[in-house]
Amino acid sequence: MKKKLIISGLTSLLTLYVFSIPPAEEGKLIFTSHCAGCHSVNKVVTGPALAGVENRHSLDWIIHFVHSSQTVIKGGDKSAIALYEKFNKVPMPDHPDLSMENIKGILAYIKTETKTTTETSFRPDKIHPSYTPILITNYNFFIGYLSLVVLLAASLLILVRVKDIKREQNKKE
Repeated sequence: MKKKLIISGLTSLLTLYVFSIPPAEEGKLIFTSHCAGCHSVNKVVTGPALAGVENRHSLDWIIHFVHSSQTVIKGGDKSAIALYEKFNKVPMPDHPDLSMENIKGILAYIKTETKTTTETSFRPDKIHPSYTPILITNYNFFIGYLSLVVLLAASLLILVRVKDIKREQNKKE
């Protein structure tokens, strides 16, 4: 019984942790594993610098290009063809495994990196930390926090009830 409670509690905590990762943090993980080999946020590497990419292209265009750049190029998109030509006709690898939410997370990471690097490069006296403070409008944090408190209280109540039942059984014997 104890093992089941512990396992279910740990599973619940792990689930809450996985769903509480901010999109920018998840985007950073995906960016470093899928994109950082060819791209940087602020410097041209093998591929273009990605700072401001959401201003240059629509989200739909970015998603299609990430999933299959050659399909977009062969479709005659002038912007895609220009990028292909500019970077010596080196094709971007297709990433059909990335979902729309993954790509949005990468874009959120790029936005945060663009903000922090431009702020620190132009105003070194006003360095801002890369974390965001907890705001009253951060509902996901508060829902997760309250869920943990409720889960903890419920597990303690269940443990007390189980202990009471064991005491009653020991008295009967």
